[in-house]
This record gives sequence, C-alpha cells and structure tokens, in this order.
Amino acid sequence: MKFKKKELMKNKIAILLPYKEKYNINNAGAASIWMKDYIKYSKLKSITTIYGNQKKNTKPLTNNYKNIELTNVYLSKNIYYTNQLYKEHLKKDFSIIEIHNRPESLIYLIKKNISSKLIFVFHNNPLDMRGSNSIKERIFIAENSDQIYFVSNWVKKKFFEGLPYKNRNNCNILYPAIEKPKKFPKKEKLIIFSGKLNSSKGYDIFGKATLKILNEFPNWKAVAIGNEPREKYNFKHKNFRILDWLQHKKILNYYSKASISVVPSRWQEPFGRTAMESAAFGCATITSRNGGLPETFKNPIFLKNVSVNEIYINIKNLIINDSKRLKIQKNNFNNVIHNIKDKVAYLDNLKSHMLGKKIYVNINSKLKIFHISQFDERNNFRLFNISVASKISKGFLRNDHDVINFSYRNYLKNKFIIKSDDLINDKVLEITENYRPNLIVLGHNNFLTRKNLELIKSKYNCKIIMWYEDALGYRGEGPNWRQNLNLLEKNQDLINSYFTTTHPDEIKTIINRKKIQYLPIPVDENIENLEIYNLKNRYKDIFFALSHGVNFGKLKRGKKDEREIFLYNLLNAFPKFNYNILGIANEPPKWNYEFMEELSKCKMALNLSRGKPIKYTSSNRIASLIGNGIYTFIDKKTKFSDFFSEEEVGTYNDINDLGNKIEYFLSNEDKLNKYGKNGRKKYHQLFNNKKIAKNIIDKSF
Repeated sequence: MKFKKKELMKNKIAILLPYKEKYNINNAGAASIWMKDYIKYSKLKSITTIYGNQKKNTKPLTNNYKNIELTNVYLSKNIYYTNQLYKEHLKKDFSIIEIHNRPESLIYLIKKNISSKLIFVFHNNPLDMRGSNSIKERIFIAENSDQIYFVSNWVKKKFFEGLPYKNRNNCNILYPAIEKPKKFPKKEKLIIFSGKLNSSKGYDIFGKATLKILNEFPNWKAVAIGNEPREKYNFKHKNFRILDWLQHKKILNYYSKASISVVPSRWQEPFGRTAMESAAFGCATITSRNGGLPETFKNPIFLKNVSVNEIYINIKNLIINDSKRLKIQKNNFNNVIHNIKDKVAYLDNLKSHMLGKKIYVNINSKLKIFHISQFDERNNFRLFNISVASKISKGFLRNDHDVINFSYRNYLKNKFIIKSDDLINDKVLEITENYRPNLIVLGHNNFLTRKNLELIKSKYNCKIIMWYEDALGYRGEGPNWRQNLNLLEKNQDLINSYFTTTHPDEIKTIINRKKIQYLPIPVDENIENLEIYNLKNRYKDIFFALSHGVNFGKLKRGKKDEREIFLYNLLNAFPKFNYNILGIANEPPKWNYEFMEELSKCKMALNLSRGKPIKYTSSNRIASLIGNGIYTFIDKKTKFSDFFSEEEVGTYNDINDLGNKIEYFLSNEDKLNKYGKNGRKKYHQLFNNKKIAKNIIDKSF
C-alpha cells in the first residue's frame, strides 16, 4: 500500500521498547536487534519512531529513535516511562503503537482508551511477566488488543494456559528473523557458545564437555561469548577463549568462522536467537529441545539430555565425520526458515492494513413480481451483503421485471399485535389486490393459509413459487432439516415451483420431484465487488466466519456446533497458520463492512456448513468468499468440483489434506492470487443474480 505525503503526516507509528532494552551497538538485546533489522527493510520506516531509554550521547542503532529520560526516577519506572509515551501520543496522535515485552505498558494504554491501534509483542514467557501472569490479565490483554505477537508457538501456548480458549484472531506467531550471508562462509575448526555464561544456559556443562574435546582434539579451538557476574566458572585451556559480551555484528562474524555451535539451555528458551543465527551462518548447531528452540531452524541435532557426556558425544561425532559436519552446515545455511525480509513484509502488511482506508462495497418489466421475504429492515439492513432475498429481487430488476418487496417478519408474530398471523395474511391479500402480480415469490417462508393461497391462484391467475436456503438434506443431518422440510411440504400442491439451496437429490419429500430446482447462492456485481487477490497487505492466512444465526446476530451462550470441533482440530493440527476465525473464543461475528474488512486481511478462506457435507449444499457466505476473489476451500463431498476446477476453488478430503494445501499455497502466492481471480470470474459467470433470477422465471413459467 502506498501512502501520499499528507497521509504519511497523519499515519504515525510509535514503537515502545522495554526501558531496560538498550538500542545501541554495544548493548543491543534481542528486541533491539529485531527492531534494527525490521527498520532496515520496512516500507513504513519514514513514519515510524522508536522510543526507548539509554544514556545521553549514546548513538542509537537507527536514526528514527527518540529517547525517554528516566533520570531521577526511582519508583514505578515502567509506568512513568509509559506515561511519557502517552504524553507524546497526545501531541502526535499515533495511528499505531507497538509495545514490546511489557504487558504493564499495554494495559496502561488500553485503560487510557486511546484511539491508536495497539500491537503487542511477547518476547518472553507471559506467565513470568508482571501484567500477564494471571488468567484475568491475559484475558483482558487478549480481548482488548488489536494484535498480539509471540516470538514462538511455545510462548503462545504459555499465554493461553488456563484461558477458556486456545486461540484468538488477534494472536499470532511472529518469529525473530535473520538475513543470512550471501555465500557460505569459510569455516575454521572452532566451537562456539554465545549467551549468558550461566547454568540456565548450560554454560557449565558446555565448558566441561569442551575441555574434554580440546584435550582429545588439540587442533580444534573453542570460544564462549558473554558474561554473568552472578556465576563464575574457571574453564582454562590454551585453545579455549572466553570473551566478554561483543557487538552483535562481531558475534555474527564468529558464527561465520565457527564450524560447531552449542545451545544447551536448561531453561525454557522463549525462542533462541543464538540457535537461529549460528545455523543461518552455516554452523552445525547442537541444541536442547527446551522452550522454543525446536522452532528456530530445521535442527537435525538435538541433545537427548542436557548433560556433559551428551554434549561431548555430539561434538565429537561432528569433529570426526567431516562430510557429515559439512552436510549439516550447508543444510542449515541453505534452509533458513525465518527470513527477515519475509517477516518485515508480513508486519508491514498488517500495519498498512491498519493505516489504510476502510473497504466499502460500491453502491452503484416484463413481469410484476411480489416478493415476500425478509429484507432485513428489522436488523437495519445489517445483512444486506448476504441477503439472498435482496439479491434475487435485484436479479429480477436487472431482467427488466417490476418488483415489490415485502418484509413479512415485520408483522409476523408481533407481540404487540393480536392475531398477527391473520394480519399478515390480510396485508398480503390487500397488496395482491392492489398490485395484481404475475408471480408471488415466497422467500424462505410458507405462512400463507391454504384458503388465501387458493384465493390468490383462482382470482388473480398468479403463479406462486418458493425459495428456501436452510438445511433440507436427510443425509446432511443439518440443523432442523426435518422441521424445515415440514414447512416446505405444507400446501405443496398449491405451490408451483420450489428453489432450494439443498440439491434436490439430497431431499426426501412428498413434493413432486419435478417441482424442485437447485438454487445456488447468488452473487451481486455491486456487492461482491472486492478483488481480494489484488490486495497487497493481507497478513492473515485463512478466514472463516461462524455465527449462531444471522438474524440473532450474536453468539448464543453455551451453544456449540460441529464446525467448532473441525476448527479446533485444524488449529491444533496446524498451529502456525495465522487464522482469522470469527465467532469462536468470545470473538463476536462480524457483518457487512466489518465482515468484508476482516475478509480483506486474508489470503484464503474456508467454507463450512452445518451438518455433514452433501451435494452442492453450502452456507450463503460462499458467495461472499469466492465472489470477492479469495481462494476458498470447501469439502470435496459437496461436489462443487462439478462447477469449479482446483484452479478456481479448492477442495479437501480431511483436515490434514486442507492444512497441507493451505501450507502449499502460502509458499505459492502467485498461484493463490491467480486462482482467487479465476474463482471469482467463474462464480460471477455461473451464479450472478441476474442469471439466477432468469432461471427462476424460466423454470416457473
């Protein structure tokens, strides 16, 4: 997304580092290194300011830094520090504030009710941090932040421990990342350890194992980089150098030279940057499995147990087997999984989406048709974009027919009106008398009495048809399918034709089979007018929207359905996808523009319906998905492949098949966008509301 100069002036981004984090070349920690690398490649760096605290006259890592002074502040430093940023916000009105690793700062700003979008990054275990160690605090953070990132899946799982849900749309993994060297570096016979020189990091056992190695292989050397004033170890050997903490660039130079790196942490590493960096710089890297370490790179060498002997055995195996060591080194170098440019683009897409303009849908007779349905006045047209009734009526109009829409639900069973059923029947008769339609369309209803149906047909020579969009298939076992079918079968001899979103092959009924036609969910050119495949800042991978009834509009307390089971199984099987799932984990459903705003964040969508998947049967959101140009997956048993190829709409057999296909397309975005475009084009060709309405007329007459 490109911004004009005026927009850039308004769209300012503030990044708040922890006040103990030193944003300078000599003392940069993990958060500062990540921020330096991010700013290097970010397309938003010109509107981003990094706030931190360090001594005066200390040169920051990048020019877009502003210092917050903490001189003579001794109590509640973090609150004072955060309040200084808040005062800055009152002057500059930041569009986005990104906070790193201080939940207290996030909570402080949330409670200030600021208008900025709030992004938070957890670099450590949330259970060990002030402001997020209790369940109540974490629920508050989850439900009041715009976006939360975790540096590993391990950190994310810790955040959700004890919470009533295990995932939220605004909670994603954002791994630290690296820019690897352009070519494989020249290696020396050098073993490296980098980090705090303490027992939590496993330095004590590394030192003992290394002394054994150096005595056995005198042509090898070792280096340990770091410090720890609270623990002292006396590892002395002519080939073992112990260096104090170095500038990050110098540590990377050591990784370039080293052949073997050891990260034997005993404690639960939130991520393990040293493991990622040494592997990316071509080291054969040995790590424990603690915390997020397994997520740093595709590691072929894990310690079975964190012990002196285990470290010794693994280092020795690498030393005595040159070809194995070189193969591992090159595999690590060539298969970096956390590339800085990819992560920066992802984060920029999120922020650009937050800064960008809201997406809105553009608002752009041969027969007299009386369409009796629910046109959503009672909901103030909250459902205008998924209203089948409205789309069918617009289709009639585009075919040059004259149409009157009548919302029966405004009168049916009105608690303030006695005998409302009689009232609505009387109103329909009066309208029919005044308008004299050629066709009456009962849209998703069958409330007219038999007496009035007979009167209308005899007096006005009028055809009466019905369309219906809820579950009717006996094999699909959708919600209330038998009750729905009973409704259709009422006075079936007086209704000329039926149009159902359940395919007639799936309906067992007393209605004459020739009367029932399949009704695809229609698209409207003025409503499904997004071209999501063209949007550049999509940072979510997969979209799904669940609700407990569109007219109800909210989640019903205690209500569950089989789609939630499917979704949670998918979340558990493929936790690293960036999901955007509406309607679970206390995440309320979204409607119309908010729905489309959420959809526009995503690269792919999932279409699930209540009940078992059956032929051509789908929820009405399928039109909003495919019709707006997002590549959409649907269960293979729905047989939508009769209409669409895999290059238009994706199908899957089960959760693993679905997850694998999502994974494939995340690495093939050009195909993803092309197929989303293909699907949109085909859906609009086949199922546009003008064509659907014409088919209804043709079959009815």
